[in-house]
Amino acid sequence: MRALVMRRLLEMAVTLFVVSLVVFFMVRLKGDPISVMAPPTFNQEQIAGLRAAWGFDKPLVEQYIVFLSKAVTGDFGQSIQARRPAMELVFERLGYTYLLAAASALLGLVIALPLGILSAVRRNGAIDVVSSALASLGNAMPNFWLGLMLIIIFSVNLRILPAFGALEPAAIIMPAVTLAVGTAARLSRITRSAMLEVLSQDYIRTAQSKGLSQQLVLYRHALRNALIPIVTVFGLQLGWLLGGSVVVESVFSWPGLGRLMIESINVRDITVVQAGLFWFALSFLVINLVIDVLYVYLDPRIHYN
Repeated sequence: MRALVMRRLLEMAVTLFVVSLVVFFMVRLKGDPISVMAPPTFNQEQIAGLRAAWGFDKPLVEQYIVFLSKAVTGDFGQSIQARRPAMELVFERLGYTYLLAAASALLGLVIALPLGILSAVRRNGAIDVVSSALASLGNAMPNFWLGLMLIIIFSVNLRILPAFGALEPAAIIMPAVTLAVGTAARLSRITRSAMLEVLSQDYIRTAQSKGLSQQLVLYRHALRNALIPIVTVFGLQLGWLLGGSVVVESVFSWPGLGRLMIESINVRDITVVQAGLFWFALSFLVINLVIDVLYVYLDPRIHYN
């Protein structure tokens, strides 16, 4: 296990280096941030001085070397707009994004597991048909459209839920549901498929022939052995929720990292964009590491060479 973790940590370091390299050069394709930062009254000499003060007058390779040398210590530079450390701004918003992703993932899991299990047990029955239809619908609905529909119904018409911000605990309900719909749709289908495969195994029929209750067979024998693909997809969904929250946070004005990224991109605040994308990448890599470790505990037969 220790060798697995060390190898994954080394792979994470290499991946983060590649991410930093790609992001550094891509965020500069949109244009020079100094053109947005400089007041209209500045002349060319003042603009050149401002560019030199921020280090944008140096060649890109030299800029990247300076950036990387500071980034490894956690210093991603100053926000061009806020004049504050970029990582400080990211940490202020990160908790909101993690809270939204966790609530969405938990809600999706609570819906998907019972629905997927019932669909497998009642294969081709009414529950299975309805579940398949709902899963297809959930996969097909764009997040931004679903979010807007929820706002119109529950905030504009019924006036029972806040539409924007995070000032009230109830404000998380609609954005969490918006993200959870797609997660529940995907997890329910993979749960159904995994359970169908396990339920056809000989040891399940043996357990049933011994007179064990249906619940015991399903949850102790079938579900436990079907967890590997479910955990895999759930881990991918967690990463998708972090990235997919960008649009949903904008729709609901949720003060998370995704909304900060959109705002920073619009004003070319490249230091904040770099810091935010770094944390998105790091979060996804940590999730993958946790999933790899869980595999070993779920199935002792799994060994990593």
